[in-house]
This record gives sequence, C-alpha cells and structure tokens, in this order.
Amino acid sequence: MGFHIDTFLKQLVNGLSLGGIYALIALGYTMVYGIVKLINFAHGDVMMVGAYAGYFVLRATGPTPTGFCLALFAAMIVCALLSLVIERCAYRPLRNAPRLNSLITAIAVELILQNLMRVLPFVGPNSRPFPTLPIVTWKLSTAKYPDGLISISNIQLIVIVSCVILMLLLNVLINYTKTGKAMQAVSYDLGAASLMGINVNRIIAITFVIGSVLAGAGGVLYATAYPQIEPTMGYIPGLKAFVAAVLGGIGSVPGAMLGGVLLGVLETLVKAYVSSQYADAISYSILILMLLVKPAGLLGKKRVVKV
Repeated sequence: MGFHIDTFLKQLVNGLSLGGIYALIALGYTMVYGIVKLINFAHGDVMMVGAYAGYFVLRATGPTPTGFCLALFAAMIVCALLSLVIERCAYRPLRNAPRLNSLITAIAVELILQNLMRVLPFVGPNSRPFPTLPIVTWKLSTAKYPDGLISISNIQLIVIVSCVILMLLLNVLINYTKTGKAMQAVSYDLGAASLMGINVNRIIAITFVIGSVLAGAGGVLYATAYPQIEPTMGYIPGLKAFVAAVLGGIGSVPGAMLGGVLLGVLETLVKAYVSSQYADAISYSILILMLLVKPAGLLGKKRVVKV
C-alpha cells in the first residue's frame, strides 16, 4: 500500500478518536492502582454496563443530541453507583490481604458482571445495535481542512471533544481541589495520610467512582463509534486500556492519557498500512516490550522499596 498524506491524516484522526476512549478507560486502571495497588480487571465490564445504560436511555429518548447527553450522564451515574458496590463488597474486605487475592477477586467480579448481563431478561446474550445520532449517520457537518486533506466526521468530533473535556476536568480535580490533593496524599503514603486525618476509605471510594464515571462515558463513546453492544464488549477495550496504562506508566494519570492516545494511533496505523489481523498482536506485544525494557512506563517513576 502506497503512502498518501490524506489517508495518513484520516487514519490519524481515527486513531485520536479511538485513543481518547482508551485513555478514558486507562485512567480508571491507573488511578485505582495508584491508590490501592490493585489492577481492577473488572473495569472494562464497568464500561460495558455504562454502554448498556446509555443504550436504554437512547431507546427511551430517541437518538437526539439531548438524548445523547442524557445517555452519557446516565452511564456515568450508573457506573458510579456500581463502582461503590464493587469497592465496598468485593475490594474493601481484601484491602489488607495478599495482592493475589484482590487480583483473583477482580477477575471474579469481571466474570460476574458479564454473566449477570447475559442472564438479565432485558439484556440477554445477543448483541444489539446501538442507537446513533441522525446527525452522525448523515454526516451533515463533515469538515475538511485544507483542500480535503483532513476529514473529520461528527462522530469523531464528538468522541475527541468529549474525551478532551473529561480529561481536562479530571486534571483540574486532581491538581486544584482538596479531594484531589487528598488522593495524591493517599497515593503517596496511605498510612501517613490516615494519620494526618484524611478519611482513606472515602478517598479510595471516590477514586473508584471517578474511574468508573470515566469508564461509563467511554462505554457510551465507544458504542457510538462502533454501534454494537453485547455483554462481553468490555473485555477487549478494557485489555487495550490496561496496555495503554502500562505504556504510559501505571499509576501516572498523564501517562494513562498519553498511553491511550499513542496506542489508539498505533493500532489504527497498523490496520491501515500493515493488516488488521496484526493490530491486536502488536498492541499486546507493546505490553511485553514495556515490561521488559521500561517497566515504569513512559511517564512512570521508579520507586525504591526499603526492606
């Protein structure tokens, strides 16, 4: 396949759209790990629940801009409540247990969510088409700059802008609010933060909620970009987001954002210029390569553990 600048720019836009979604989901992984050193493998299925919440809202309101905003909001609320239940019932009792116990529990929660959605009568195991906005389907506002070299559809614009806004809001929350400062303190030293009067249980719960809110939004955006949902839809995006978190530096919020975007762009370019069959293999190879060459990730920091 020859190189054409218009094709490259088109794939770059596709990659930024996909990478933004990966980044939103990866933020949940990296925030939870930064606080309690837990890889929450159920995070991708929280995203799936968010997609279904958005689906039912859009079915009720119709695929309109207002309905889409309501679907996004409903997905965030549902995922926030779900994260509180998961954290309180599954993870908090094992906080002082060996990390392997928590890891196994996370995998169990993932399987429970998938199979619960499969047996619910109003969900079921079959895939469903996700309602799309008419303005996205018709592509009325497709913009080309300049001379048609860059084309961006409404759906891509919605995904990219939504991801940027959510990540900026997260950055403000972490760096410029009292809760964000407490999250940083708990991440740095949980015991010392507790001695300083910080309610550690509350901060950990808030961290789960924030990560799940972003995952819920990511679920709706992912389903909007790839309009088909099913109970197992969160597995692959969740795994890719984990790779993105490791790539950027697990525990680093800017690293998760960078890793998600880089992975999305790389995956899209591989599909366009190599083969779609190799895209997943290359993504997972990045995980192995980073663990071998730079385990801390691109923006992660090495920590010295005293024994």
